[in-house]
Amino acid sequence: MEPSLAASKAAKQDYFAKKRFEAMDKMLRDLRNKSEMEKLEGVNDFFNRVRFVSDLENWGVEDYWARPSEFLTRDQGDCEDYVIAKYFALKRLGVPEYKLYFTYVKAIRLNQAHMVLTYYENPKAVPLVLDNLNYRIFPSTKRKDLVYVYSFNAESLFLNTQKGRGRTLAGGSTRNKEWAVFLQRIEKEGL
Repeated sequence: MEPSLAASKAAKQDYFAKKRFEAMDKMLRDLRNKSEMEKLEGVNDFFNRVRFVSDLENWGVEDYWARPSEFLTRDQGDCEDYVIAKYFALKRLGVPEYKLYFTYVKAIRLNQAHMVLTYYENPKAVPLVLDNLNYRIFPSTKRKDLVYVYSFNAESLFLNTQKGRGRTLAGGSTRNKEWAVFLQRIEKEGL
């Protein structure tokens, strides 16, 4: 999760952004040799300190998926931005990608669509939920405030149930246009 050139320039101009990147680097170093659960908790705690704001307020558009460097530079973002930053930090820490999924849910109390990061210890496990609404990590079966819709990562896309994976959808992650566009931006601009 190396910061992009743009993020590096912004961090040089902004003392506080620079400090956030330094804190992230320290967090990643400190977690490098920890268990996967300790990595999940450390990454979740670190990024949940960032302030929540809507994309409209932050970027002036309805929906924008910020790169981790943009999220940290601005020190604010929406649910997708938390998930993206956590996903790439955990990948950098060596958590296998096949265990990490972007998961669309309905947040019942807010009555709106929401995104969380889910972690599957193994393909048949009940996933753990990393979320910016509830800072503690719980199994999905304990999160009665969420209705699970679907999950994806770079390799697959499937419908969800409260207990985990449901039916896999043909076409995999290529069916998610936002993800494909975002990956192109990452390739072009960096994390």
